[in-house]
Amino acid sequence: MGLTLTEYHRLTPLPRPGGVLYVKPGARGYRDPVYELLQKVVTPYGEKALDPNPGVGLGSLPLEGRMVVERLETSRAALRCLEASGLRVRLAPPWEAEENAYHLVVLALPAGRGTAYVQATLVAAARALRMGGRVYLAGDKNKGFERYFKEAQALLGYGKVLKREGPVRVALLEKEKEAPPLPALWHRFAATLLGESFTFFHLPGVFSAGKVDKASVLLLEALVGEVGREGIRGKRILDLGAGYGALTLPLAHMGGEVTALEDDLVSVLSLRRNLVENQLTALVLHSDVDEALTEGEAFDIIVTNPPFHVGGAVILDVAQAFVEAAAARLKPGGGFFLVANPFLKYEPLLEERFGAFRTLLVREYKVLFAQKANRG
Repeated sequence: MGLTLTEYHRLTPLPRPGGVLYVKPGARGYRDPVYELLQKVVTPYGEKALDPNPGVGLGSLPLEGRMVVERLETSRAALRCLEASGLRVRLAPPWEAEENAYHLVVLALPAGRGTAYVQATLVAAARALRMGGRVYLAGDKNKGFERYFKEAQALLGYGKVLKREGPVRVALLEKEKEAPPLPALWHRFAATLLGESFTFFHLPGVFSAGKVDKASVLLLEALVGEVGREGIRGKRILDLGAGYGALTLPLAHMGGEVTALEDDLVSVLSLRRNLVENQLTALVLHSDVDEALTEGEAFDIIVTNPPFHVGGAVILDVAQAFVEAAAARLKPGGGFFLVANPFLKYEPLLEERFGAFRTLLVREYKVLFAQKANRG
């Protein structure tokens, strides 16, 4: 048994010069060696700095009180920590940074978000810098640092690696030439789900960009096989970790009253556009697991394709929090559908939280089903 939902949502204060830094499980940048090494190396330069991937704020923390530091953050979990810490932050993707406005950029490479997101972030950083401005660039050589460092050099000019600890690197670069335009941000693809055609649009950095992942397809198949299409119509449905809407859209199309929760802003923006483009309706909330819901809000059906694909302790904490949220948010008699990689052992947790579970389908992934006991 790991964290309870209350423990997952709780912010933990850590002492820092002049105050505290709030962290929590599932928030990017906490106990991350890339951010930790970046913090050791960063020094002020000029008057105004940008951190376009701050997480909980560790990397740019040494600049606080010595420069004006602006942070752009997309994760609701990280945003909660930054705001609680009293650090200046705006909810926005990195490509919304003001152009030619900063003397310094502090960037922990968002390598886990995919190449398109990293490249858009690098171009946005180059455009945000004034001529002669500097970039501290941090990353892991096992996660593409050398490649992205070369791309940053091509965008900016001079650069060198300042510090190495294990696979982690921090480089310093200087802007010597004008930055190119931002790459195209919106991408489009079509998909057929449960016999219906949908058009999806997405920004860089979303999960399963360019195609609906097989796990989501399998979950939809298992759900309809269990309750039927009519069992979806009119039901209150919660999509936990909704992404750009691979589950939300077909469930809304079948008449479900869907609430979609998603931690990542670019996925939220993508999902909202997809609902408009496909003439469907759902409530989309930017949420750290279920914290955006009102107290006592409950659902007939909860579905999730949790973020197990990245791996690591923090991600497992998030996935477990999804199970805890489902147990708390289901109506009596309601059903919880979870799709997972076969090697991930959610079964003991489902048995503990629901008393029993069933395996509905097993192919490349498995779909697990648990039902909340009726009262009385």
